[in-house]
Order: sequence, then C-alpha cells, then structure tokens
Amino acid sequence: MGHLAGGKEEAYQALAERLSRFPVGVVINETLMEILMLLYAENEAEVGSRFPLKPRPLEKIRELTGMADRELTNLLDGMAKKGLVVDIPRKGTTYYMLSPVVVGFFEYSMMRADGANVKELAALYEQYFQLPEVAEEIFGTEPKMFRALIYEHYIPELVQTEVLDYEKAEAIIRQSGGGGLSICACRHKASHLGHPCRFPMEDICTSLGRPAEWLLRHGFARKASLDELLSNLERSHKLGLVLTCDNVIDEPAYMCHCCGCCCGPLQAIKDHRVQGVQPSNFIPLIDPEDCINCETCVDLCHIDALKVSPDAKPVLDESLCIGCGVCATACPDDALKMVHRAEIYTPPQNKMAQLTHIALKRSRP
Repeated sequence: MGHLAGGKEEAYQALAERLSRFPVGVVINETLMEILMLLYAENEAEVGSRFPLKPRPLEKIRELTGMADRELTNLLDGMAKKGLVVDIPRKGTTYYMLSPVVVGFFEYSMMRADGANVKELAALYEQYFQLPEVAEEIFGTEPKMFRALIYEHYIPELVQTEVLDYEKAEAIIRQSGGGGLSICACRHKASHLGHPCRFPMEDICTSLGRPAEWLLRHGFARKASLDELLSNLERSHKLGLVLTCDNVIDEPAYMCHCCGCCCGPLQAIKDHRVQGVQPSNFIPLIDPEDCINCETCVDLCHIDALKVSPDAKPVLDESLCIGCGVCATACPDDALKMVHRAEIYTPPQNKMAQLTHIALKRSRP
C-alpha cells in the first residue's frame, strides 16, 4: 500500500472528513461511520480520504497515495463497480472522482437488488436521512440540487410558447436521445424496512447522457430507448408521481419519479420543512366556485402542501408547494389550474456552476 498508514478508525474518520468537504457534504456521526464501514474496505477508505475535490487522472491519485499504478488501478476499478468512485474517460485517459453521498454512493449502493449488506444499509440510511441536520446538509442547499418539473399536459396554452425546453420533461428526454432505467434507490430502501411502496420500483429511475453511460457500464442501469423513457414518463403521469431532475439547464443527468412516502427530498419538505426541491415556475390556482370539496388534491399531494380549511375547501401552503402539477392532474372538476409564479426562476447553467454556487454559499473551498 505504499506509504498509506494509520489505524482502521483513523481511515474511516479521514474519509468522513473528506466527504464533508464536498459542496453537498455529510454530517459526521456514528450512523455515518457504520455506513462507511459497510461500504468501504479499509484500504478503499484510506484511498478515498486522499481524493482531491475535483476529478483527477490516475497519476495525481498515485501521487497522493504512493501506490503503484497496477495496484491503484485495480483498487479504483473495484471502487467504481461499487459506486464509491466515478471513473470518467476523457481524452485518452481516465479521471477519477470520489462519489458524494447524494447523488452518489447512497443511490449506487441501493440500485442493485442483490447488493451486499443491502438490508443493513437500508436501515442505516433511513436512520441517517431522518435526522434534521442531515436533511439540511443534503437537501437544504442554495441553489437546490433538484428541481420540480410540471407535467406538460398542465402548462396553460397561453404560456406554452414562454416555457423553455429545460422546463419540460419530455423535451429533456428527447434531447438526450436515450439513456438508462434503474431501480428507484429510495423505494428499494423502503422495501427492506417493512413498508414497500405501492409505486413501481423497477425500471423507473431515469438517467441521461454521460451519467447514463457510466451507470450502464457498471451495471447500475439497463439501456433504454427514447420510446421507453417517454413511456416511463407517461406512466408516472398516470400514477401521479412527482417529476424532479438536476437543477441545471444544460443536460440534466437524472430524472426521478418521486413519491412522498419514499423520496428523500420530498420527505425533507414534509418532515423537516427543508425545501429539498426547487419549485417549478408554476403554482396551482384553486377556483372555489368549481371546487366540489372532494379532497382528492389534498389526498394526493405528496408533500402535504394542500390542507382542508374549516369551510372544507382546499388551502395551499405556497411556501411548501413545488409546482409539480399532480394536484391539477387529479382534480376531477378542473378546479385547479397551473399558473405562472410571480417570480420566474432560472437554474444554474450546468453542474459546475451549481456546485460552485453551493460551495460559495457554504464557504467551502
């Protein structure tokens, strides 16, 4: 192992401290340490703790670890297969990046039905993500990691021409040309906790572009055609699931089909009042004359943003609403219309801009 040295506890503590330096970091506690010890072998933890913040080629990782090329390559390949490291082919060489917790080793470790220690990991992840300070660290970023997408069926005709492609789920998928479908990590976690979700778990989590290629290469997803991805989108519309994607304009990498019972960002909103998702540029407007007080919208809101008022009419908490349009989808009398918000939000241009803004907000290098 070259000049790598130190005790087992030191290796995992150093890894945790390295993970905490990401723009979206970790809260270091006993539960996190248990998760890391299940995921990483000791030598993997030692190497991971020495990773730079940005993707770097093998030569740089070798300098930081003192390991021989073949030994280091084998170790990194094994870590990539487990989702602990992302290996990125670029200009004839391979760059390596340590996986953060989200989107990162949480999803990757739960994307395989037969993953190692999956039941124990599920219980630990549940315990960890339920902590308010963890919800704030991971989902309380500015700008947000994820943004909501309105179903295009509910974009008012009057503003159709004003809605840009990055606001439209179908346009995002079509521009990708195809991608991959995976197990929903959040529902997979729930399935091991004694309360399996009623929504689909298999072949639903959507990956696009180069991230999809990485997931396919390492067996975390299966290749899906453009038609399959669009069919998956239509199924989610019929099921009343919330669509979220990367909060960037250029080439969002992931599109999630979320439910309030399992999804981490939505649970952060419900349980901790941490706005884990950047709302879409739309919000429901309730017409009290057309409303028949059926409470369908209240029952189907995944984040409890709709409540029943003393006069039996639904009332919207605008501070919670993410503008997903599920309530408008469900209303039997068209008493809910999606309208433009007063202030229009523009996402960061790309992933680098997003993470740079988060790091600056949190005063991290």
